[in-house]
Amino acid sequence: MKKTLISLTISLFFITAVSAQQGLNIGEKAPEFRAQADDGSVWDIDKFLGKSNIVVYFYPAAMTGGCTKQACAYRDNQQALHSADAVVVGISGDKVENLKLFKQAEKLNFALLSDEKGEIAKAFGVPLGEGGTIKRTVEGSEFDLLRGVTAKRWTFIIGKDGKIVYKNETVNAEKDTEEVLAFLRAQK
Repeated sequence: MKKTLISLTISLFFITAVSAQQGLNIGEKAPEFRAQADDGSVWDIDKFLGKSNIVVYFYPAAMTGGCTKQACAYRDNQQALHSADAVVVGISGDKVENLKLFKQAEKLNFALLSDEKGEIAKAFGVPLGEGGTIKRTVEGSEFDLLRGVTAKRWTFIIGKDGKIVYKNETVNAEKDTEEVLAFLRAQK
C-alpha cells in the first residue's frame, strides 16, 4: 500500500511538472494578472479583456540582441496591430527601471511589464531560468540591468473571450510580429 501511494504521488508530480512545462494550450482561459509597467503604473489585463485581442510576449532580457529586435518589430508595427484589433504587452524578469531604460532607448510604444519573480510566466507555463545582470550604456550613462528570472521567448494571443487563441513556443525574435499579424488577419 505504501509503495503504491509513493508511486502514485511520484506519478502525479511528474504529470504536473510535464503539464507546467507545456504551458497553457489553445482554447484554455488565460490567467488574469496585474503587474508594474515600465512607467510605474499597474497594468491590469482586465482593462483589455473583451475589448481587444491581447498579444502577450515573454522575452529573456531587456536591451539584448534578439529581445531588442523583437521589441522594435512590435514598435514598428503598432498601426497594423491596432488595425488587427490587438494590444501588445511584453513581459520579462527585468526590474521596472530596466524596462523604462529599454523603452526610452528604443522608443517603444507599448507596455513592458516587470515579472521579477516569474509569477506571470509560471501562470502561462513559460519555462524560467536564473536571473542575471548586464551592463548597458544609455545616453552616455552606464547602467547595471538586473533581472530576477530569465523567461523563455514565448508568445500568446488572448482572444476577446479571454481564451488563448495562439501560442508559439519556438519564437523567432525577428519574425514574431509578422507571424502574429498573419494569424490575426486570418481570423477576420
